[in-house]
Formats: sequence, C-alpha cells, structure tokens
Amino acid sequence: MLAFANAKINLGLLLTEKRADGYHNLQTVFYPVKLYDVVELIDATHTSCIIKGITIPGNTEDNICLKAFRTLQTDFNLPNQQIVLLKNIPVGAGLGGGSADAAFLIKLVNEKFKLGLTVAQLEDYARALGADCAFFIANKPTYAYAKGDEFETVEIDLSAYFMVLVKPAIHVSTAVAYQNVKVKQPSTSLKDLIHLPLSRWKGQILNDFEESVFEQYPEIDEIKTKLYAAGATFALMSGSGSSVFAIFEKAVQLPELEKEHMVFYNI
Repeated sequence: MLAFANAKINLGLLLTEKRADGYHNLQTVFYPVKLYDVVELIDATHTSCIIKGITIPGNTEDNICLKAFRTLQTDFNLPNQQIVLLKNIPVGAGLGGGSADAAFLIKLVNEKFKLGLTVAQLEDYARALGADCAFFIANKPTYAYAKGDEFETVEIDLSAYFMVLVKPAIHVSTAVAYQNVKVKQPSTSLKDLIHLPLSRWKGQILNDFEESVFEQYPEIDEIKTKLYAAGATFALMSGSGSSVFAIFEKAVQLPELEKEHMVFYNI
C-alpha cells in the first residue's frame, strides 16, 4: 500500500513572539502543492525504512516516518512493516517534505490496519512529530498559528494560476534561521491579509525569514528578483528556505534559472 505525499508552501510567514518553551509563535498559511514523495508500507519480518531518490542527511534509524510508525506500532500492537520512501521533494527547502512523509505514513497505517482514527486523532499523532506535520492530515489550505500547529481552514484557491518553484543548491538550517530572525508583532494579521486580491500581495504578505536568510544567501534574494522580472504577480521564499515560489497569470519557461537551479513548473 502506498501514498503520494505532497509538499507545501507558506503563503506568508510571520514570527510574532518568542515563547518561554523556546519555540516561536507565528502566523502562516500552508498551501499544498503538486510535488510528491512516495511512501509505501510492505509487510515484513522486522520494521525498517529504506530511502530512495534524494539523499536525506543523518541516520535512517532517526527518520521521521520510522518514528511515526513505531509510535503507532506500540500503541496498537501492529505487525512489522518495511517503509519504502522515494524522495523527490527537495530537502532543506522549506517545503515540509519530511513532515508530509510522516503524516501520510500515519494515514496509511490508519487505512491499512483499519484503526478507525479520526482526523483529530491523526493530527495529534502528527503534531507530536513536528509543528507543520499535522497540516498534512487534512492537507488543504490552512491558516496556522501558535507554534504553527493550531489550524483554521481558509478559503483560497490558486488553481487558476501557474505556479513555479525554484530550489537553489543551498541547504538552509531551520535552527540557524530561527536564531537570526527578527520577531515582531504585525500591524495586520496574515489571516486578514491572505484575503486581499493576489495583485496586492506583493509587499504586504511577507516571510520574516527572508531578511536574515537573504543576507546570508544573496543568491536566494536574486532568484526572487528574477522571478518578478519574469512577470510573477507574487513571489516569496517558502518556510525558512531555500526554495522560492512564484505565482504567474500564465504559463512561463525560465531557462536562465534552469541553468543554475532546480525549477519545478505548474506545481
């Protein structure tokens, strides 16, 4: 049994407060996009995880999918499974690939073993693995706040537009990005700003990570500039980087960016 775990982008990301527990309160809008990993569950004599495709740094035993399965295995006395993960979503890109993989693994387990877990229960399991992981359970446009794990559905549909994602050969450390970001209270909530016409998003819907990340990696800033020069209505870095997405009114090709970076069209 397998599932296609899609990536997400952040339509704005505001860091509003440093919490006593070391996390940050934030405002963001998660939006699912058409860029996929493949997660497969296979009956096995012992539980393991095989990763194919893009290399994931670190020890396979620490993979978030394996952590997710072992938690459920303990709680429901599940038989051993082999997890096969085909990575296509770039790592260290602000696209939530690992979180998506874990969330879809949880949903696969629920379906395969007929656990009957509700959406809320599935989200609780996902939430324990990472702040954005629970988003991928319902997997629809969502306003997120608190640590990024409290949700409200938002009515937003960008399917009429042509979306492009550019991923440079840069891995931005999320931990370092959080250390350098400037925290401030916004004058207007992103929850309200997201309902502005798309033509007014530029300069109003922001990603607070951009300032410090662009200072450290000016190449990412240059990508955003080139996307606007190519006619994008709106462009923004996703998450803590390093990928930048752009929304166009019509289909485009960006051969200059393709020479230096990974470019994904119509995501």
